[in-house]
Amino acid sequence: MPTDRGPSRRAVLLGGAALATALTPGLAGCSSAGTSGPVLSDGALPDGFGLEAPRWRMAVPRAARPRGLVLALHGFGGSADDAFDLGFGDAVETSRMALVSVDGGNGYWHARSDGSDTGAMVRDALLPLALEAAGLPASARVTLLGWSMGGFGALLLASDLGRSRISGVVAASAALWLKGSQTPARAYDGRADFDRHSIWGRLPQLAEIPVRLDCGTSDPFIAANRTLARRLPGVEAHFTPGGHDDDFWSGNVAAEMAWAAARA
Repeated sequence: MPTDRGPSRRAVLLGGAALATALTPGLAGCSSAGTSGPVLSDGALPDGFGLEAPRWRMAVPRAARPRGLVLALHGFGGSADDAFDLGFGDAVETSRMALVSVDGGNGYWHARSDGSDTGAMVRDALLPLALEAAGLPASARVTLLGWSMGGFGALLLASDLGRSRISGVVAASAALWLKGSQTPARAYDGRADFDRHSIWGRLPQLAEIPVRLDCGTSDPFIAANRTLARRLPGVEAHFTPGGHDDDFWSGNVAAEMAWAAARA
């Protein structure tokens, strides 16, 4: 049975002094005060969606107005720090794409029977905050990017939001199962929940959006990712040596951020 959990590092890759700022009314944040590298900020969303004050982190290009926004969704057991630990923050200046991530819990980025709904949190709270903080129009399209559980979440949220809001999807090592009977309880609340949120029933919506799949050939989810690549017209698939781990995900950061920038 494939597992959706990969190792997570907590090393601080992006430093710099911080100062208090108000990016959005009612939300406390901090911004890097250095003179090089991206402008960094963080804060907490209001309680709601089944999570208590989920923390977000953001990096905005210092050198120029961002081309667009990449919204990164972490894997099972992860946090807002993971996108930065993997190196996505380091690619902000070269790609000219703003980056935002958030603590999303372990609910697989959709409404669950416990009352949590981290998908709605991303759509209704994080997305408008991040666009405003990046200096982008509220109607701007964004790239959804994620790995493991977050790869599934990026595909799921893109199918809900549609081409009018999503410029592209990058799904790395997406945690996908072909049948509800194969899924762990932590991913779905039974067969009806699987059917309601399964990617396999959302292929027409995803076919309208540019999609990039990255998956290691030793990844336990490679078979399902290959199936998605066959069934989804126009998908750009990169199946290369690697496993379900930080080394594979960090090795694709530059290419994925460049891909997102080209479609912003």
